[in-house]
Amino acid sequence: MKKVLITGGAGFIGYHLGRFLAEQGREVHLLDSFYRGVRDPDLQELISRPNVRLIEANLENKDFLAQCARDYDQIYHLAALIGVSKVLSEPYNVLTRNFTLLENTLELARLQKNLSRFVFFSTSEVYAGTLASFGIPLPTPESTPLTSMDVTGARSSYMLSKIYGEGMCAHSGLPHTVVRPHNFYGPRMGLSHVIPELLQKAYNAERGATIDVFSVNHSRTFCYISDAVNMITALADLSAGLNGTFNIGNEAPEVKIGELADTVFSVVGKGNKGKAMPDTAGSPARRCPSMKKTREAVGIDGKVGLKEGISLTFDWYRKNVFESHGVSAK
Repeated sequence: MKKVLITGGAGFIGYHLGRFLAEQGREVHLLDSFYRGVRDPDLQELISRPNVRLIEANLENKDFLAQCARDYDQIYHLAALIGVSKVLSEPYNVLTRNFTLLENTLELARLQKNLSRFVFFSTSEVYAGTLASFGIPLPTPESTPLTSMDVTGARSSYMLSKIYGEGMCAHSGLPHTVVRPHNFYGPRMGLSHVIPELLQKAYNAERGATIDVFSVNHSRTFCYISDAVNMITALADLSAGLNGTFNIGNEAPEVKIGELADTVFSVVGKGNKGKAMPDTAGSPARRCPSMKKTREAVGIDGKVGLKEGISLTFDWYRKNVFESHGVSAK
């Protein structure tokens, strides 16, 4: 049985990744400090399975590494300080702690006897500096040169930590794969993201009420979490993903936020309409990954359509958060 470690395993992506790998019959260890992760019923159900183990620990503590197993086949590194509020209020911590988390996890990876892959979760934000200074092609390929924004601006801290992290992986000497997520969505992602945020607004609104929608003419492509996990795990298993960097997401359809809101309101079914509000500061007008490289490597495209994915997401949030007042993420 292959053995897998997922840092940040109680979070949105880590949970779905762990569930998928467990259902494949792998032994899965979810490592989390619960700085942001939550112990909701979904996580409790997952860790009750005989091939899943929860390890509560802080990866910033190097002493912990001596206690870790040495027989992991794959390590997925998701643990990081993220979120706009953290980036803006604690940029120094974002830079230093994300570095330490990755450095310690790479050290743990070097201790493994037969590690086949180290998967590092970067971000689509790595393209932001190039976009701001020079513009980028759309859809955006992984070969796009990466340029920093003004390093004195707090917003650059997360992007810089991930660009540096990509460099650390490239020079680590470990068998690695770098993934750049683009607008994943689905159950358990928290409420501070556009789809669950709009779902919550529509659920709480009066029937037929007008709802504020920001950045209505900005456009994105969205990727349901199960499609994202399929792509990522395939890259980790196949030689085509070895020592490469890959966008993860969908290249089409590219949807305006105003259109996205209309789809959300249709799914909730209360006849709500959107009211156009100002653009969100710092938000790029378009974001769309080129999926050519990933598609050629694994032969996988997204299967879950946007309305279907929003419906699945709404069903989960209505049952687990809106009606029961549960928590999906911090």
